[in-house]
Amino acid sequence: MSAVTNPATVAECLRVGAGFSQGDRNWIVEQFATLDARLAAFHADATELEVSVKDREARGQKVTLECWIAGRQKIVTTSSEEDLRAALHDARDDLRRRLNDAKTKQEPRHNKHIREIGQPSAEQVADADADLDRVDAETA
Repeated sequence: MSAVTNPATVAECLRVGAGFSQGDRNWIVEQFATLDARLAAFHADATELEVSVKDREARGQKVTLECWIAGRQKIVTTSSEEDLRAALHDARDDLRRRLNDAKTKQEPRHNKHIREIGQPSAEQVADADADLDRVDAETA
């Protein structure tokens, strides 16, 4: 996996939507800070987050966290927790789980060796083929 030159962070990618003000943004960024490690695998200019709340501080409030990453499907998480902080944490944790699940789906599934050390290079494959030809010539 190549390193990302401009890694995504919550502070850089987050927009506040309905129900929140720009004054709430810094507090929300603090609540979502644990997402930074997971988002760092993606480019900041190709990643967007938006959080909104419907019926804030009322019974039945609903927090929605949406994530757009270029080349992937949009991920939407929601929470109906009555406490706003708990609802934000619930939506954040669900997004982190879903990002991890999406990453796991892209990794090689049935070959632990390939997952851990990666695919062999063309040069390594050519060397292995040459070794096999040599073994065949010696046994013939």
